Amino acid sequence: MDFSYSETQKMIAEVARDFSEKYIRPNIMKWDESQEFPIEVFKKAGEMGFMGVLVPEVYGGLGLNYHDYITIIEEISKVDPSIGLSIAAHNSLCTNHIFEFGNEEQKKKWLPKLASGQWIGAWAITEHNTGSDSGGMATTAVKDGNFWILNGAKNFTTHGKSGDIAVVIARTGEKGDKHGISAFAVERGTEGFTSGKKENKLGMRASETAEMIFQNCRIPAENLLGEVGEGFIQAMKILDGGRISIGALALGIAKGAYEASVKYAKERTQFEKRLIDFQSIAFKLADMATEIEASELLLHKAAYLKNNKEKVTQAGAMAKMYASEVCVKVATEAIQIHGGYGYTKDFPVEKFFRDSKLCTIGEGTTEIQKLVISRHIDKG
Repeated sequence: MDFSYSETQKMIAEVARDFSEKYIRPNIMKWDESQEFPIEVFKKAGEMGFMGVLVPEVYGGLGLNYHDYITIIEEISKVDPSIGLSIAAHNSLCTNHIFEFGNEEQKKKWLPKLASGQWIGAWAITEHNTGSDSGGMATTAVKDGNFWILNGAKNFTTHGKSGDIAVVIARTGEKGDKHGISAFAVERGTEGFTSGKKENKLGMRASETAEMIFQNCRIPAENLLGEVGEGFIQAMKILDGGRISIGALALGIAKGAYEASVKYAKERTQFEKRLIDFQSIAFKLADMATEIEASELLLHKAAYLKNNKEKVTQAGAMAKMYASEVCVKVATEAIQIHGGYGYTKDFPVEKFFRDSKLCTIGEGTTEIQKLVISRHIDKG
């Protein structure tokens, strides 16, 4: 098995690093403190191809694979996880859903706008009373001639306010029936489609999270993605890839916090010794390095399966669960290594610490990943 980076990965890693240093790093704390969603950065990311990483070139994307995709998300997230999160959600959820399940006309209509960054995408499944229990959603879509009438609300939606198009998962059958759920593409500006509360969050503050509201929202029948009743199955398949995205985000956070800790431990002295020369600190760094390595290997195994169109549900859940828990642990230890300075906003580990927790919650909690993994063990 070849563990080396491909030439493509080396090149895109360098491009992603340069992009992050030039367009993201100078504004990290400004965006974090103001909770500004910097749309102009995502437009620039679109020019670089980062908004259509997995989209084939025929639709305006880069046409890269999941190994390359992990590399891009990881490099951006090492600098600012909130920007990495938004780019990941745009790519793996909204854009990928249209690519995977849209017809040719839908792909030609929407993918070039999404891949170029001209449009920002959202993906709406979570509701106020249905988080992990997405099968119990209350948002409904009722057929009315050549339209579907959408009613309900979605929350915790990335780009719920600023997204130009959203893939919305809604109930078209009986509540609780997994075959009674369908997926629709809803463009911003559609009558009856509005935004609600923007969340005031602990971390990932430059990544917009907001409520979407649908009040007798009339969607053209041609905006149905796939067939009626396929929405839940589609969503679960999209989340398989989405978990690789969150794993890559977590890997970037862990690496960012680890690299900051190594730098600090080499520079900071106590009792006339560098911190890294104390076994208690050196062992922390050893654990961090090992667990980051394991996270990366799990992620690239899942990417390999995804690239080869093999079953990825269990591998993706393992990678996401492990990488997200590791990033929280690494960020916590990074604070400890920095001591009092780690608790201030003058050092980057404070933000990595706040941002890390989302990774154990978004796109399926750690507990849901364990449920997915254990079910596959049982079936095996």
